[in-house]
Amino acid sequence: MVENPDTGARPPAWTRLRFEGEAAASDEPALASYINSAILSHDSLCQALSYHLAEKLAGPEMGALQVRRIFERGYDDDSDLVQAAERDMWAVLDRDPACRGLLQPFLFFKGFLALQTYRIGHHIWNQGRETLAFYFQSRSSELFGVDIHPAARIGTGIMLDHATAITVGETAVIGDDCSLLHGVTLGGTGKEVGDRHPKIGRGVLLSVGAKVLGNITIGDEAKVAAGSVVLKDVAARCTVAGVPAKIVGCQCSEPARSMDQGIPEK
Repeated sequence: MVENPDTGARPPAWTRLRFEGEAAASDEPALASYINSAILSHDSLCQALSYHLAEKLAGPEMGALQVRRIFERGYDDDSDLVQAAERDMWAVLDRDPACRGLLQPFLFFKGFLALQTYRIGHHIWNQGRETLAFYFQSRSSELFGVDIHPAARIGTGIMLDHATAITVGETAVIGDDCSLLHGVTLGGTGKEVGDRHPKIGRGVLLSVGAKVLGNITIGDEAKVAAGSVVLKDVAARCTVAGVPAKIVGCQCSEPARSMDQGIPEK
């Protein structure tokens, strides 16, 4: 990980992303034009994100320029959206051993791209523009295989690893610094209305194919093992596994950061 030699701190995400983009464009001339248009021709991360996501999300219903203006307006209205994107990129780099830098999530990782699409959709939803928010949810589901309701509330520093078939319901809440792997569902239990989806605490790891159903709470730094179906509250720093899930240990510490998906030995 590149750090500032004077302070030991990370460089700004945009600075690093441009550096990686320049190196990649030099190393792979076939992609130089693409990298230039997506990153190097812009002056800020929000400009680059707006352009890149618009090129992905545009379709017959709405052209790239129109989508880009909507995203730019969102980033202008709320600078927290840009900070969230930065934290999400760093989260991927910190936790995914397949990630070489910030360039990969920004250009290629559909979990990151779907999450940033959700963030704009959520911003639009809060403005009362529900139809447009649903449009971006639909496009994200079609393109990235990730279905996040725009009303859901999601913190920052989130990694959606591989991301295929992640589903997040309308009243779900996800705290900061969580990691969700492919096939995770945060869903309801039937046709009930109102507050009906899970509340996920800070630093939680939801492993491959985990299903968390109903208005239940998963405590901070808990771990849900692969393939589990969770129907009851899970205490902080506990690991649950099975169908239905049961507690198999309560000594978790930052599982979302370590990405340790193992089950404690009894």
